Amino acid sequence: MSKNHRGSGIRSLPHHGRGTCPLCGKENIKVLFEKEVNGQTLNICKYCNAKLKNQAKNEAPAPAAAEEAPAAETPAEEANA
Repeated sequence: MSKNHRGSGIRSLPHHGRGTCPLCGKENIKVLFEKEVNGQTLNICKYCNAKLKNQAKNEAPAPAAAEEAPAAETPAEEANA
């Protein structure tokens, strides 16, 4: 089957959504993701979008439930008891 509507959402954008990413400086790359960086709303590429998401994920605190779970006893410890 043909893919007639693929990319139809960006056809109306100037240069079909392509430009220079303000964060990494790559030219002629699709800048389709709106993110707020340092109080400004910027259109950035998908690589910078992923980088910001990974940074936010790494800075978030780890779930506390994993730390509070008791350690399981090994079979060797059960045999000695």
